[in-house]
Amino acid sequence: MMTHKLLSVGLAGTFTAGICCVTPFLPWLLSAMGLSGLTGYIYRDSVLLPLLAFFLVLTGYAIWRLKRAK
Repeated sequence: MMTHKLLSVGLAGTFTAGICCVTPFLPWLLSAMGLSGLTGYIYRDSVLLPLLAFFLVLTGYAIWRLKRAK
């Protein structure tokens, strides 16, 4: 059951970080939440690319655990 949570969090994080890296989705999202002051800090490659890498590794780990459990 924990593996399914890891997989869903990993996929959601990978999708969100990938969308934010490719499109200007993050400034729109932050301003909709009232956090547009964070745009200058978060909307940089030094933050988004490691975040994307982390979620990709988390997704790969969850898939590996699913295959190993079967």
